[in-house]
Amino acid sequence: MKAKAGWGLLIAVMVFLCLGAVLAVGGYGLVGPSVRCALPRETAGRPGWEAHKVISGGVERCYYLYAPPTYDPSRPPPVVFSFHGFLANPNSQALISGWHTLADREGFVVVYPQGQKFPLRWNAGPTWGNSEVDDVQFFRDMLDDLPLAVDRSRVYVNGFSNGGGMAVRIGCEAADRVTAVGSVAGAVVSFVGCPPSRPLPLIAFHGTADPIVPYEGEDMRGWLLRQAAGATDAPRRFIGVETWVARWAEFDGCSLAPQPLPPQGDARGVRYTGCEGGSEVVLYTIVDGGHTWPGGRPIPGLGKTSRDVSATEEMWRFFAGFRLEETE
Repeated sequence: MKAKAGWGLLIAVMVFLCLGAVLAVGGYGLVGPSVRCALPRETAGRPGWEAHKVISGGVERCYYLYAPPTYDPSRPPPVVFSFHGFLANPNSQALISGWHTLADREGFVVVYPQGQKFPLRWNAGPTWGNSEVDDVQFFRDMLDDLPLAVDRSRVYVNGFSNGGGMAVRIGCEAADRVTAVGSVAGAVVSFVGCPPSRPLPLIAFHGTADPIVPYEGEDMRGWLLRQAAGATDAPRRFIGVETWVARWAEFDGCSLAPQPLPPQGDARGVRYTGCEGGSEVVLYTIVDGGHTWPGGRPIPGLGKTSRDVSATEEMWRFFAGFRLEETE
């Protein structure tokens, strides 16, 4: 009986690995690798889009920049940085999140940065296998390198998965340059560099059925899928989203009893108020949501994408309510 149970476990592991490999190949084929600093065909040559290089930490780094048709340098607009996930790239982040589409309506500038190594990833914590890369400094260098005039009191940072963890790390270590932070399916592994130097507004979204970054933290299935997808040096454990969001509310000096927000279909929200410096912390839980961007383009094989709430729209509404009092 023990031998049969052992074989059953081995077969289950192999099935998970094969399934993960299929999903990884399919998803990676959808977004495509992007290691050169060049715009993809669908955006190259289109007004408003540019690819830029900047030297950061002695290495040439890349980011995509989008300016809306209404851009006016005499009236510097806000800027939104959106970091892609592991195995992804700036193009996939643009497709999934649609920040540039919202920018056309709201008039802000968008930056889609590109990660390092292969597959592309961010140094979002001490266990991401990318410790020699300082991606917080890369953020600072991009902000200083922007060829467009932007409002430095309205600099908003967000990301997906590994990029969501990177946005949180930037919030921890660069609160002097960031107005507010957003995270979707954020892979948060630690609070290195925290608490922030000032109370920092934060909004997060996470699905309860996320197979890659589990809602309550690590489980064996999520680790197996990441291994199958080639993320062999990714962390074994993540912090559960309710845990790390509550910790952030503690950093901000908020009331530790969150207030429920009105439900929006499959989205259930809570808000931490009474925070120092007028800050707020918000968490949207997507019931049965997968490793996806609510309201965005679905990602094949990674679970349900909510159509009841738009992470991009809700984040922008949240971001727009905050401004840095003092800037460099």
